[in-house]
Amino acid sequence: MHNVKRLWGVIVAMAICILVLASLLISHAINQSEPRQSPEPEQQGEDKNTQVVAKIGNREITLQELQAALAHHYGTEQLGQILDREVIRLEGNETGTTVDNAEINRELKRMQQGYESEQQFYDSMQSQLGMSQQEITDDVSNKLLLEKLATATIQITDAQVDTYISTHADEFKQETEYNVQQIIVSTKDQANKVIAELAKGVSFATLARDRSIDDATNNSGGDLGWVEGDDPFVAAPILDAAKLLKVGEISKPIQVSQGYAVVSLKNRRNKADPDLKFIRENVRRELALQQAPPLKDFVAQLRGKWKVSIVDPMFR
Repeated sequence: MHNVKRLWGVIVAMAICILVLASLLISHAINQSEPRQSPEPEQQGEDKNTQVVAKIGNREITLQELQAALAHHYGTEQLGQILDREVIRLEGNETGTTVDNAEINRELKRMQQGYESEQQFYDSMQSQLGMSQQEITDDVSNKLLLEKLATATIQITDAQVDTYISTHADEFKQETEYNVQQIIVSTKDQANKVIAELAKGVSFATLARDRSIDDATNNSGGDLGWVEGDDPFVAAPILDAAKLLKVGEISKPIQVSQGYAVVSLKNRRNKADPDLKFIRENVRRELALQQAPPLKDFVAQLRGKWKVSIVDPMFR
């Protein structure tokens, strides 16, 4: 529930990870470009510090300068991220709290809602945040473990879950899907002629192949396949008409951007039943988080418990 808001919450958390990844990726690239043969021990530190990583005119930027800049601007955030993950891991180990693969996969699936496919989700995360699939999985695992730890002492009853679901019915309503065929022609008169021929028994698929000007569907008999009632890739007038038809019925001419459409409803169905157990678990988790202290405060408590100490004053 609140999928979009929670997804952007995750994205904000991921953005922090980019700071860590930036320096790691730069260091990795530099290490890959260095000669395999190591310099003499007494020269190794000097060579690394003075290695030139970029030039602009006569100006040379060294690895030491780059690392100093990264540490100055991003070091505090990077170190904080590392420390937070470590205290969460230590607390999980001490309390025996774990996150299994099934939980991670369910959360990833929930995050992918609103994307056309799983691959589009990961491609989007890679292009927007520079995070690989494994890095996203690790981030989700850490987030779920933190939530479990923060809500460990909070009990949410079945009655509370039932109440929430019944008072937020729109969040859990079952969607209807429609199996639609369409024939697109240029004029209303042509559409009426199509309807007349259908009434004589000519097959919809044949007329779609021979008459429809929609190149995307005419070769498939005008079949759009199974679509949801708010599918953004199907013209709204066609969807509206399909919702009003009984199975097997033919619509009147419908004006669309290409001309006029004749629509047939082959079938309708409710989407596959949702995972009710997961829905209830997710609601229970949400309600528990509402009663838990802010996660930032909880992590601060873990830092105190595990005696986190930042030695270098530059990173405090």
